[in-house]
Amino acid sequence: MSKKYDALVAREKKVLCQTYGRYPLAIEKAAGARMVDLDGKEYVDLLAGIAVANLGHCNAELAAVAAEEALKLVHVSNLFYQPNQVDLAEKLLSTCACDRAFFCNSGAEANEAAIKLARRFMRTVRYKDAGEIITVEGSFHGRTLATLTATGQGGRIKEGFDPLPEGFTHVPCGDIDAMRAAVGGQTAAVMLEMIQGEGGVLPLAEDYVRAVAELCHEQNCLFIVDEVQTGMCRTGKFWAHQHYGVEPDIITCSKALANGLPMGAMLAKEHVAHGFVPGSHATTFGGGGLVSAVAAKTVEIMLRDDMAGRARELGKLAMESFRALKAKHPERIVIVRGLGLMIGIELASGGNEVHAELRKRGFICNLAHGKVLRLLPPLVISADDLLAFAAALDDILSKSKA
Repeated sequence: MSKKYDALVAREKKVLCQTYGRYPLAIEKAAGARMVDLDGKEYVDLLAGIAVANLGHCNAELAAVAAEEALKLVHVSNLFYQPNQVDLAEKLLSTCACDRAFFCNSGAEANEAAIKLARRFMRTVRYKDAGEIITVEGSFHGRTLATLTATGQGGRIKEGFDPLPEGFTHVPCGDIDAMRAAVGGQTAAVMLEMIQGEGGVLPLAEDYVRAVAELCHEQNCLFIVDEVQTGMCRTGKFWAHQHYGVEPDIITCSKALANGLPMGAMLAKEHVAHGFVPGSHATTFGGGGLVSAVAAKTVEIMLRDDMAGRARELGKLAMESFRALKAKHPERIVIVRGLGLMIGIELASGGNEVHAELRKRGFICNLAHGKVLRLLPPLVISADDLLAFAAALDDILSKSKA
């Protein structure tokens, strides 16, 4: 590593809480699907800030909107009506079957809002004492105490944070009988990710998702879909649940909503939204003028340029390439899975070594659970970059078994 890098790491270790297992990289600038480190080395970005920069880093149109709004209106709080917030709500709601929006600052906050709305709706609209939230094993819904409890994972992620809040139940993922046994009169909502991202890019089966949605309808509880990572054209449709032919009562999103600025949203059907009234839920910064303007422009560009279609076509190309690699290296690649440009390549062994070698060769992706190469590239990435990554992975796997 360079002296610049070493000096920065030394400074960081003195002043920041050590909550991240960082890659040995310090990024100085980025554009499109490229990142550049402190020493000027360029990398192909197949992570997009963890599914955030869907329109690419430092998108010029979004930068222009941010610059204009920075001199016009940044923040006045939600005590005032704000045109940019309404504009964003109208554009975002036009993409789905929901009717009302609540804006916040992150995915965890969006999921918190969904949990609170589900419980309050049951008690104040349906007059039913039902507060249980059911999620599935392997899920990830955030790191606040409530969303951490909703997360269907154990181990270090929850270690030391007890006592955790009550009112959450986890069932095996994909087991509809277990879900049927869990859902009852005490259930406020079932919350699912269509694809478990942090879980290792695990798409849920279509028949399972539809059965859960039908079960929620039958049992008069709410169906929440966590689209924090899968939303905003990532999977080849604007929302991942649109692949499954279901209509959630509540949708949550964040990551790519403002293409890098902190922004989250909870979207709800009209009758469900009646669970919130003035004073029942709030946020100081959510939906401010600047971030709302950037998010509205993000939605506009995604629709204008058919980014869902682009993700679908590039995803098909990538999946074909990666599955060809699986056929060539059956002892090294267990499975390739995903939708659109949300792809997981599960390795049989050597995940850390392969991930490190890819980084040395100038390709940035994520490694989930020590074995899954998780790809979440900017949707503006080129086909050549995806094929170059496939070629590099092919060469690494070929050499490592020689």
